[in-house]
Amino acid sequence: MLLALASCTGSEPSTERPLVPDFPPGWRYAPAANPLRAVHGMVVSTDSLASAAGLGMLQAGGNAVDAAVATHFALAVVNPEAGNIGGGGFLVARMADDTRAALDFREKAPLASTADMFLDAEGRVTDAGVLGHLASGVPGSVAGMRAAWERFGTLPWSDLLQPAIRLARDGFVLGPRHLESLESRADLIRQFPSTAATFLPDGEAPEVGTVFRQPDLARTLEAISIDGAAAFYRGWIADSTVAEMQRGGGIITHEDLAAYEAVWRDPIVLGYRGYEIITMPPPSSGGITLGQILNIVEDFDLGAMGWLSADHVHVAVEAMRRAFADRNYYLGDPDFVEIPMERLLSQAYADSLASTIDLHSASDSRVFNRVPEESMQTTHYSIMDAEGNAVAVTTTINSWFGSKVVVRGAGYLLNNEMDDFTSKPGVANQFGLVQGEANAIEPGKRMLSAMTPTIVVDREGRTDLVTGTPGGPTIITTVFQAVTNYIDFGLPVRTSVDAPRFHHQHLPDRIYYEPHGLADSVVQELRRRGHVVEERGEMSGDVQSIQVGDDGVLLGASDRRRGGRALGY
Repeated sequence: MLLALASCTGSEPSTERPLVPDFPPGWRYAPAANPLRAVHGMVVSTDSLASAAGLGMLQAGGNAVDAAVATHFALAVVNPEAGNIGGGGFLVARMADDTRAALDFREKAPLASTADMFLDAEGRVTDAGVLGHLASGVPGSVAGMRAAWERFGTLPWSDLLQPAIRLARDGFVLGPRHLESLESRADLIRQFPSTAATFLPDGEAPEVGTVFRQPDLARTLEAISIDGAAAFYRGWIADSTVAEMQRGGGIITHEDLAAYEAVWRDPIVLGYRGYEIITMPPPSSGGITLGQILNIVEDFDLGAMGWLSADHVHVAVEAMRRAFADRNYYLGDPDFVEIPMERLLSQAYADSLASTIDLHSASDSRVFNRVPEESMQTTHYSIMDAEGNAVAVTTTINSWFGSKVVVRGAGYLLNNEMDDFTSKPGVANQFGLVQGEANAIEPGKRMLSAMTPTIVVDREGRTDLVTGTPGGPTIITTVFQAVTNYIDFGLPVRTSVDAPRFHHQHLPDRIYYEPHGLADSVVQELRRRGHVVEERGEMSGDVQSIQVGDDGVLLGASDRRRGGRALGY
């Protein structure tokens, strides 16, 4: 069912707004750096080599989906901590003829899964859902890319994988980003011989400037380029995956792999201040939760409050608190649980939640909690082509380097997405999310996600913004800020991507913000209103955005937090 739940009768954004507001003192990025400008097409991803792979397909006459497939497989090589063929994700597209599509290639629980598989004899949650072979769901990425190409692609399938094959076979030069991610997880990687042999030659992370080659992965990609998804889910690659499972006590079988299919679903389409937001439905929680937050704040004039003021942050956080409480209780795989989607996304329901917000005092999250309590690595890319086709893709293996297991002989990393299920109701997962029975582990079920690939359509029906980010549950609140930065505050795309971010996810009941991301006076005022406010020790997210200028020129911005790259022509 297509949800066209427009709610355009709320407060209009203020027209008296500075185009580029001041960033808080101490914030690491200078405002108003120029975005990349392009006329014909653009690819924005977390890695310049992956962006170049996608751009090459656009220049060869391919469309945005062709570019997405090439970018995806290139990321599996050059961004191994997150880009993947051993994980899954979601794709949202708006084609030039106004076709809207949402592709679910989320991982699935193996058929041998049980609800209590990550509990010890005393009923405590173990780390087996995070580290090692048992943590892996059945991968969906290869099936997803093949399904996207079969529906919308125009170039030969094999051509789309050639950049990734070359990067794996011939190698690429490691940069500081690669070294940082490898060194931060080196102790965990060393626990798995095939992974250590791939990423830690001689027992240590390679130096910056080293040419890094992955011959086993190149062979896997070559097979996929010839035989499509069948090469991954059957044949020698599947044999290698099952053998790896048997070596490490995992439970993915040939039956699991052969049965996997990506699923086309109706995207969530909702209105916000006259704009149209196209985003991902369950089993991603991103679209519903984003929609709820937007519907709630539409009752307030954010623009008039002042960007990153105490009033702005307070109202946004109160909306996040209420939306995440519903997310954690109601949402799961729609093939397994009934979700009251229409009610959750109705403006009447949002208005009832908005009416409970006290502008001068923080709410208590326990009031909204229905889950019993006891005492991330993902990547995103955005693409537009010369015809106006737009694609937003968020894909993941969950933690950095996923389960930390490389499939011997096939060279690819397995995900640790099983931790995204509710291992035990009321017990937080690695991202601090406290979830309920709707997301409990069941054989063949897709685990709930926060991925929120999103496309914004303006009042004239033109694709205006393509955006998304990694970041676990912060994905939803980061995309919310990308949308409202643009619509409510008029921030240019480069400024919006560089801007500081804040986050609240109901439980734990606190506001997180990036280092120096809020002014001291704002933090003090939020605490006076009763909020618990905590400065994170690290940055949040890795936004990849494309905005369409009034003259039709594409404006691209890749997040400087991870050093990505926008490329266009």
